[in-house]
Amino acid sequence: MSAQSRPLPAPSRRLVLGAAAATAASVVADLTFGAPPAHAADAAYVMGYFAESPAGTGTDYGLHLAVSTDSRHWMPLNQNAPVVTPTAGAGGLRDPFVMRKRDGTFVVLATDLKGTDWGYNSRYVHVWDSTDLRGFTNYRRPELHDMATHSWAPEAFWDAGRGQYALLYSAVNSSGHNVLMVNYTADFTTVSAPQVFFDPGYDVIDGNMTLGVNGVNYLYFKSSAAGGLVGARSTSLTPGSFTPFSTTVAHGGTEAPTVVKSLSSSTWYLWGDTYTPNGVFYAWQTTDLAAGTWTALNQRDYTHPVNAKHCSIAPITSAEYGNLVSRWGAPAWNRLKSYNFPDRYVRHADLVARIDAYPFDPYADSQWKLVPGLADSAGVSFQSVNYPARYLRHSDYELRLAPSDDTARFAQDATFQKVAGLADTTWTSFRSYNNPTRYIRHSGYVLRIDPVTTATDKADATFSVGH
Repeated sequence: MSAQSRPLPAPSRRLVLGAAAATAASVVADLTFGAPPAHAADAAYVMGYFAESPAGTGTDYGLHLAVSTDSRHWMPLNQNAPVVTPTAGAGGLRDPFVMRKRDGTFVVLATDLKGTDWGYNSRYVHVWDSTDLRGFTNYRRPELHDMATHSWAPEAFWDAGRGQYALLYSAVNSSGHNVLMVNYTADFTTVSAPQVFFDPGYDVIDGNMTLGVNGVNYLYFKSSAAGGLVGARSTSLTPGSFTPFSTTVAHGGTEAPTVVKSLSSSTWYLWGDTYTPNGVFYAWQTTDLAAGTWTALNQRDYTHPVNAKHCSIAPITSAEYGNLVSRWGAPAWNRLKSYNFPDRYVRHADLVARIDAYPFDPYADSQWKLVPGLADSAGVSFQSVNYPARYLRHSDYELRLAPSDDTARFAQDATFQKVAGLADTTWTSFRSYNNPTRYIRHSGYVLRIDPVTTATDKADATFSVGH
């Protein structure tokens, strides 16, 4: 959500109490305390998000899922289609949040909003339960307040001192600007009266919590005053106890912070996406949350799902990773990222192959099926997803999208050998089948096959094959 990119609704004149709180006794009855963390064997990650693209061809306001083994390179599931969509309220969602509960199952929360009708002002949030994210049950919409304002970007965390979950979200209260509100709940159905959790005196949205790091709790949020992502911290989880401390992290209009701990190192990652241009994720890293400073990652080092917006990330086990891929399926297509222009992807435009800066529409111009080579099955050919009768072939050394004429010459022109990346062996380069001294490279952003000799040539001819 972006408070800068849209007008704020009229502020509420007073804070009105919502539903009655669940008792501590019912919480104790419903939860198992003292059990080991349900994610003790985590080795992978799941991302929840919704989808928007610049012209809307990839826009969808349902829950999307992606998986990763390193939290930086993501594979969308279900062909990047939604796995569940709300059936009540606005009939769509934004800002989904996926959290593993104390009993090892999951809960999914989301903003009750479809599209960009910022005046919709739903007092409700979407909620699903899920055993393993392969199915979603008990859909409901708890009411968080009865103020004349919204309930944006809900997230949750376990407050051990209260023995309840805290449900955090953005709303305008009597202060006249967005603050972070909190309700407490045992079951995400019955919730306590709302109260202000964090109000630094200026507009804040998109709160994201990281708990108990060397005795300190961290809250990252979008600050309209700072124009980016800011961290606050507290040694307790008491509303009103958090104090901003970090430097501002931004790349354009950055919002929707998500802090993720690496499962294999001491590195922390901070993700944020932008509303201009639409749907670009950026990532930063640190090994010391207490320092409050972050270093930007090179875009070579991460790839987010196409058209993804406002993500949440949760650790999962390797078995859960495999089960999710089995249930929802891996993509039948790939995208190719440029090595030396990692904000650009291979696409076709007016039948010419080129690299263009993401995002763009039609986004399917950048999706390719890497099929067995038409002239040699040991190689590959690039079949267009949105023009499946057409393949990339070279003609006068330039790569174009063309329909097969079933000739041997076409098959040879459209076949390439995958080799280790010429600039980075962990990446990939593509050698022409019938001009084996030439490789696919970009020149003036247009793809061609050329001899490769210099370091620049090698970088131009190196790509990642991802999603």
